[in-house]
Amino acid sequence: MAKTPAQRAAKHGTAATPSTVPVINNSTRRTPQKAQGNVNLFLIASSVASLFLFAYFHLLTLNQMKDLSGGLAMPQSFVFGFDMAHVEALRLAMDADALGQLNYVGKTAGTLFPLLFAITALTMIASNVAKRPLRWALWVLPLAFAAISLWANAAVDSMMAAQKLDPGAVTLASGLVTASWMLLIATLLAIGLALFLGRKKKVTPAAS
Repeated sequence: MAKTPAQRAAKHGTAATPSTVPVINNSTRRTPQKAQGNVNLFLIASSVASLFLFAYFHLLTLNQMKDLSGGLAMPQSFVFGFDMAHVEALRLAMDADALGQLNYVGKTAGTLFPLLFAITALTMIASNVAKRPLRWALWVLPLAFAAISLWANAAVDSMMAAQKLDPGAVTLASGLVTASWMLLIATLLAIGLALFLGRKKKVTPAAS
């Protein structure tokens, strides 16, 4: 007849009792250092990708589109907006294929850049700004930049593809493009502030 664990322990001592304490593998624990390291790797990769997409969209592709428009700049390139005369000249200079290429570039690189840049900025602010009210205030900038940039691209496409040019559509597209550039600059300043606060937070405990 099989003995119970208590009977075996009484006869052979506690050494005969099977151990019920689970073995913990400390090597699989996610330490704060590992978590921060993963965040830093993501930020490095996303920052490089954002810079590449910005250069590809604004510095390379939109500049190359001038070859299809008789040297006229694309609407997204104007930091301070554009006027009716420029859009009319641009529409006359660009054929259907050129307009289709502008539309394609806006829907690919013109969409990927603001989304990836906004995600990078949100993560960078979250990992460096401890105060919640300030963090939320800074988060507004990249979120607004992404939304306005996508809206600006759609407004430019609609303006360029319209059968008859509408002054209201030109004003809207121009204002959105200008707002997207201003929000891009404001987001970069927010990132700079976040990095400053994060560096200050790391230096202060070491000094004390």
